[in-house]
Amino acid sequence: MTHDVVVVGEPLLEFAAAEPLTDAVTFTLGFSGDALNAAVAAAAAGARTALLTRLGTDELSDRLVAFLAARGVDTSLVRRVGGQTGGYVLGADPAGVRGFAYLRAGSAATTLEPSDLDPDVLSSAKALLFSGITAGLSPSCADTVRAAARLVRGSGGHVVYDPNYRPRLTTAERAAALFAELAPDLTVALPSAPADTAALFGCTDAVEAAARVHRLGVPYAVVTRGADGLRVSDRGAGLDLPVVPAPVLVDATGAGDCFAGTLTARLALGDTLLDASRLASAAASLALGGRGGTGLIPTLTQTRTHLTTTPTP
Repeated sequence: MTHDVVVVGEPLLEFAAAEPLTDAVTFTLGFSGDALNAAVAAAAAGARTALLTRLGTDELSDRLVAFLAARGVDTSLVRRVGGQTGGYVLGADPAGVRGFAYLRAGSAATTLEPSDLDPDVLSSAKALLFSGITAGLSPSCADTVRAAARLVRGSGGHVVYDPNYRPRLTTAERAAALFAELAPDLTVALPSAPADTAALFGCTDAVEAAARVHRLGVPYAVVTRGADGLRVSDRGAGLDLPVVPAPVLVDATGAGDCFAGTLTARLALGDTLLDASRLASAAASLALGGRGGTGLIPTLTQTRTHLTTTPTP
């Protein structure tokens, strides 16, 4: 199978509560993680999508694989190995400011290595998506995304990088150094402002952040600014896009991953950067109405309808 999008990263078991963690006693099993969320969003946006990862061989991992397949994500690149599949616990938080309680140390996905890559599969993919979370899981994970980026970029595909800076996984200095190292093999970078841009570039201004991305050699930059919208920049020619208002606000978990997956899918399918960014913004807006990372992943039809019928500020 030739893929439009290959996502590399760690899917997680999600134990979600309808109340804040300070009060919650009942949790619902779900499946999430930035890579899984983005892969499901890319598939929903119309792309033939595969998730490349390692999972354990237990029953919950079986359910996770079935979850992916039911949502149109190809699981042929999922390796089943010994060890656990990682997880996290979260409570309801519409503002998206709480921390997660992670249960991922030593998970199967942290053992990803370059030998897990099939050069033929990667070279034929139209786009690759991965994040700073994946690269920060372990040295072998970092080596894997470096190798994958070279394969896809070398064959002319898009390589999309969401820095997704997490101080629990890395330092600002290491995250900035990794971005600079990856930059020559990237076509699109998706830093958030101020969280990513402050760590990577020491700035919070979206225009300056996009300029820093270009100076490192990345042709496209899309700087997400939450309620303040996007800065879309093509080799320095930039445009600000307003936020697409969310019809319902339940939980911010996974909205950024939905954005990244949708944008990557639409670029792989031939949309312009501007059109892909608009659709991704609308998809992320709808995703805010679901609980957990994949509580609401809109279809392409739903996203397009939301974009064309919702007044923007």
